Amino acid sequence: MTDDLAERKMQFMFALRSKGITDMAVLTAMEKVDRGLFVKGLFADRAYEDTPLPIPCGQTISQPSVVGLMTQALNVSPRDKVLEVGTGSGYQAAILSHLARRVYTVDRHRRLVTEAKQIFQDLDLANVTAFSADGSFGLPDQAPFDRIIVTAAAEDPPGPLLAQLKLGGIMVVPVGQSDAVQSMIKVVRGEDGFDYEEIRPVRFVPLVEGMARDN
Repeated sequence: MTDDLAERKMQFMFALRSKGITDMAVLTAMEKVDRGLFVKGLFADRAYEDTPLPIPCGQTISQPSVVGLMTQALNVSPRDKVLEVGTGSGYQAAILSHLARRVYTVDRHRRLVTEAKQIFQDLDLANVTAFSADGSFGLPDQAPFDRIIVTAAAEDPPGPLLAQLKLGGIMVVPVGQSDAVQSMIKVVRGEDGFDYEEIRPVRFVPLVEGMARDN
């Protein structure tokens, strides 16, 4: 590793800590997963900046500090089965693979799933399974899940996803209109229903039903 790259990676980790990511397991996972592998082309040299960047199919790779905060809020344990809705570049799923027993990730863009699968294979992440599917309906065949993370904004936490959450399970989801302020929400399923906690303002691409036409 060149001195410049090592310095950029060190600054990357420092930026995460300065934005409120204090969970050592999350920080360790984010240190293990090289964001540079998930950012290609024109923006490759900006991979270690704390900023969202464009990826194919009109999507984005999320800001690393937001990835860290969402992962921290998810409170994943080593025995958990996790569903991610919105594979995107595969970066979030790769981080979750170091924290959970099993990660299922879905995206409506087949190209993104194909490219992410290749990275998972290259990194030997055997506990990640990626599907091209309409993520707004979750994965009923694999439900229930201990944890669910949604990386696209819905107007409300999607009912099918809430239904696939185990008792005691946690879902982290951006909620709000796509052209307005959104909030990152933590949902916990209890005996008497769902508890909601607002974490912070965020901006995500909207959660869209159906498969993408560019597949």
